[in-house]
Amino acid sequence: FLLFLAGAFNYMDRVAFSITAPFIAEEFNLTPTQLGLLFSSFFIGYAIFNFIGGYLADRYGPRKVFGGTLALWSLFIGATAITYNFASLYISRLLFGFAEAPVGTTSNKMVNNWFPAKERATAIGIYTAGMPLGGAIAAPLVGLIAIQFGWRTAFVVLMILGLLLAYIWMKLTKDYPQQHPKVSEAELREIQLDQGNDTNTSKTEKVSLWKIIKHPTILFTAVAFFAYNYNNFFFLTWFPSYLTDAKNLSVHDMSIVTIIPWLVGAIGLLAGGFLSDYIYKKTKKLMFSRKIILAIGLFGAALCVGFVVLVETAAAAVALMAIAVFFLYLTAMIYWAIIQDTVPRNNVGTAGGFIHLISNISGIIAPTVTGYFIESTGTFNIAFFLAASLAILGSLAVVFFVKPIKTEIDTVNTNTLHN
Repeated sequence: FLLFLAGAFNYMDRVAFSITAPFIAEEFNLTPTQLGLLFSSFFIGYAIFNFIGGYLADRYGPRKVFGGTLALWSLFIGATAITYNFASLYISRLLFGFAEAPVGTTSNKMVNNWFPAKERATAIGIYTAGMPLGGAIAAPLVGLIAIQFGWRTAFVVLMILGLLLAYIWMKLTKDYPQQHPKVSEAELREIQLDQGNDTNTSKTEKVSLWKIIKHPTILFTAVAFFAYNYNNFFFLTWFPSYLTDAKNLSVHDMSIVTIIPWLVGAIGLLAGGFLSDYIYKKTKKLMFSRKIILAIGLFGAALCVGFVVLVETAAAAVALMAIAVFFLYLTAMIYWAIIQDTVPRNNVGTAGGFIHLISNISGIIAPTVTGYFIESTGTFNIAFFLAASLAILGSLAVVFFVKPIKTEIDTVNTNTLHN
């Protein structure tokens, strides 16, 4: 539940800048290219520290790392309120990205510590469902605060909420279920029995990081994750501006209608986790239950994103993006589930951080490239087609290259990794 709340707050903070972008761009006289650079600045810090956050979670435990970064990113989101030009905005967004980077890998590490394999995709689906719900809440909340009290006030409110959540997190969470006084003996035995039978979670054997990341399954999962994040960050950063600039919606109307894709995305996140675990229980084929969701989800998202440029009305564009986000978010937890299914527990945080690093390079590229296309062509068309093409590429990568990891990944211990 706390991961769910933190995920919601995480996306509230990210969406806030996109919602207030029309006000900020007007006040600071920003061009589309400059606005794209500001969107990307967050992901420069975010991508770099993904790997470091995963390493710290393995070394010091996810509870402290997550709580500390939650407090830190709250302070940096508040710092947005005192910016005064492009350079100061760029620095504040960069630092915000640094602080938020460990959220994915530490959440993943916490789920790995607390849940048996048969429940992990569902658990990840539940907590990540908070992210689009946070986007849905942020759209009207931040938009209305910005309209009534100015855009700077919205960032101060978010800072206060984040610091409060960080305090609650540190008071209530533990790294492992055996450390928590309210976990029953029966529940603890079930978790430990399942994890004990799952040899890829061995705590005594450790596979080298290089052997893990060079395997095609890990590499092409990262490719698919890159395609997912490119589309996700394209939607997160530029879609509000697309509605105001290309479809002539007011900031007020844009703040309301962008709730729809986020809510539909939350349904997709929940459905993806439950569906993958259900397919696994029925077929007993763990990798198949992950791959089928990834392939169908990315391909469905690609079709919808590509068709957005062909519709005339804002309503049709929002409807297509809502369906696209649903398909996209069906896959959101599967990348993490594959990591947990195939990587030894001692390496989950670090390997997850590496894959998260690769995937989040898309966050550096997507906003800046989109801004450049808008400024050079005067339309969003190329940006939409590029996002759709990458989603198709990610789907094909999953179909042809993501396979069960065989024992050759670790020639020393042939039972360390398995599907």
